[in-house]
Amino acid sequence: MADLIGKVALVTGGSRGIGAAIAKRLAREGADVALTYVSSAKGASAVVAAIEANGRRALAIAADSADPQAVAAAVERTVAEFGRIDILVNNAGIFPYEPLEAVTLDSFDRTMAIHVRAAFVAAQAAARHMGTGGRIINIGSCLADRTGGPNMTVYAASKAALTGLSKGLAQDLGPRGITANVVHPGPTDTDMNPAQAEGADLQRQGLPLGRFGDADDVAATVAHLAGQGGRFITGAAIAVDGGFAA
Repeated sequence: MADLIGKVALVTGGSRGIGAAIAKRLAREGADVALTYVSSAKGASAVVAAIEANGRRALAIAADSADPQAVAAAVERTVAEFGRIDILVNNAGIFPYEPLEAVTLDSFDRTMAIHVRAAFVAAQAAARHMGTGGRIINIGSCLADRTGGPNMTVYAASKAALTGLSKGLAQDLGPRGITANVVHPGPTDTDMNPAQAEGADLQRQGLPLGRFGDADDVAATVAHLAGQGGRFITGAAIAVDGGFAA
């Protein structure tokens, strides 16, 4: 498979979990890939090594998505290093889990900054460099439509906002041949939400397929949207959730 040969992608939060799977899948499809990370330099280096082992170029950029200047700079560094940017995947995220009464404004603002503002800033910066065929793919969450439990108000709100952002981007950038979509993963086996952790069985009970997803399941959908198969898909919210929202 080489659908993305000649393309350049930037994946935020690409050092582990879903982001790492996406970065490696896009590289297997032929793209050169830059990725951002905050604390896991070792993980980022491992992803870069895996990409380079497949014969593609890779770049790890230390950038906190809570810092809008760092986000915009990551886009500019990608363009400076690789000469272009064709695919932006806004994946970086956190998972605040706390009772409504305990949520501070600082926690609220940080969540919105990382999940929503950073996606907007990156999309705005990347769009300045993208031509026809550009792709913007935001990684949301199944909790945007159905939380299934308490203590996730802020997280769910931030991920729901990505649907509106993606639809707006689709309208604004469609005339230039650039698509924008959001992918909503369901319970996925990562270090943030291990399939064997306490409470995992309860999550499985809400899944018609009866199992957690794998990060590669999400990466496959992102790769489809990034390639020729996604050329007529824009403004869509796509669930990769094992039926959680059914």
